[in-house]
Amino acid sequence: MKEVMAIVRQNKVNVTKEALASAGIPAFTCRKVLGRGKKLIDMNLITTIVENGELPLDSTGEHLSETTRLIPKRVFTLVVEDAQVSKVVDAIMEVNSTDNPGDGKIFVLPIYENYQVRNGEATTEAY
Repeated sequence: MKEVMAIVRQNKVNVTKEALASAGIPAFTCRKVLGRGKKLIDMNLITTIVENGELPLDSTGEHLSETTRLIPKRVFTLVVEDAQVSKVVDAIMEVNSTDNPGDGKIFVLPIYENYQVRNGEATTEAY
């Protein structure tokens, strides 16, 4: 079993749900998250914009110039059989790729054990 964790743009939630359902993967968890990528912000550019008066010198401008600003995203988490991983990854990538930075990331992790909370039974099935 594998866990597929996909971080996507928040406006891509519905198309991602539809793509997963079409791929035969109905079970997932989706959460709201905040984060940022590793792209560095050029503070010299921000300083120049502020000095030229192009960026408001109030809380709005402060928010836009903050180097650690967090961007709202969504995280889909799925636990699937090993054979289904490529189908899940392909479905997510197909509807989320815009060829622009910020499209998201997909991580695939091994699942060694899982248990049903209802009865404590260990199972090898993904869902």
